[in-house]
Amino acid sequence: MTVIGFHCSHEQISPAQLLLDVQHAEQAGFTAAMSSDHFSPWSERQGESGFAWSFLGAALATTHLPFGVVNAPGQRYHPAIVAQAIATLAQMFPGRFWAALGSGEASNERVTGEAWPRKEVRDQRLVECVDVIRRLLSGEEVSHDGHVHVNRARLWTLPDTVPDLVGPAVTPETAARHAAWADGLVTVNQSKDTLRKVLDAYREAGGRGPARLQIHLSWAPTEGQALAIAHDQWRSNVFSPPICWDLESVDAFDAVSEYVTPDQVKKSVNVSGDLGRHRQWLHEYIEQGWDELYLHFVGQQQRGFIDAFGENVLPEFSPTAPQEVNA
Repeated sequence: MTVIGFHCSHEQISPAQLLLDVQHAEQAGFTAAMSSDHFSPWSERQGESGFAWSFLGAALATTHLPFGVVNAPGQRYHPAIVAQAIATLAQMFPGRFWAALGSGEASNERVTGEAWPRKEVRDQRLVECVDVIRRLLSGEEVSHDGHVHVNRARLWTLPDTVPDLVGPAVTPETAARHAAWADGLVTVNQSKDTLRKVLDAYREAGGRGPARLQIHLSWAPTEGQALAIAHDQWRSNVFSPPICWDLESVDAFDAVSEYVTPDQVKKSVNVSGDLGRHRQWLHEYIEQGWDELYLHFVGQQQRGFIDAFGENVLPEFSPTAPQEVNA
């Protein structure tokens, strides 16, 4: 009973094409999807960044897949607006939507012109935003003064069931903090040891709900092609915090990644031309305890990956749909 989803990378693919890709992924046997929410890509080479919320309405309406989105309330988004967006999608598509709420990255949030707060301030702001969003989704009128300000906000359109609010984390410390409020965990593939620490930290702190893992991967008919795709598209994404949190521009990411080698990329992306090796990696993640896997092929042309995995990888796992998403 394994959920294997398709990750929709707005930083790399135009929304029109990505809509076709996720529809194709459903036909190929993927049983869920998740979406990034960026204002800018990580590299000039990626070259896209469509508005995730517009895409989500279209994708939910034209597939039967449940969807998640990773969002950062508090700077680019006021939490009342995030709550309204969540409520509307959850009302239209009950049981099919979840939102992961994180502290954000400067490359997306800098567009407001506001100062980029220290991490501890961003973490405090996130907790306030989550509280505001939960209260609004429960039908309360909310006023709040703190790191964010809310004045008599009320949602007039509410879902029958409040969807999951999920904690995105790449470190054990963040995962443990999220356990206090989150309905589930989502992270990205790192070393097996780090992933174990992230998952254990969340569970040991009392974290509930599904553990979701987004897996960056590159596959092509040959090993060399797979590695070339990963190096071209994902070498700006190999940096640990605080670099990935605090760099402000595409130019900066391209500058710091200029000398990243293909071997360094392989530490962040599962690269192989062997579909059997990709199956093995997925088995290892499942054995580690991840409930839902979301596959992100880091290339821009998705059809070949979708077809190859649909025919040669997914059948081994008999992927199922997630349980209905609700708190």
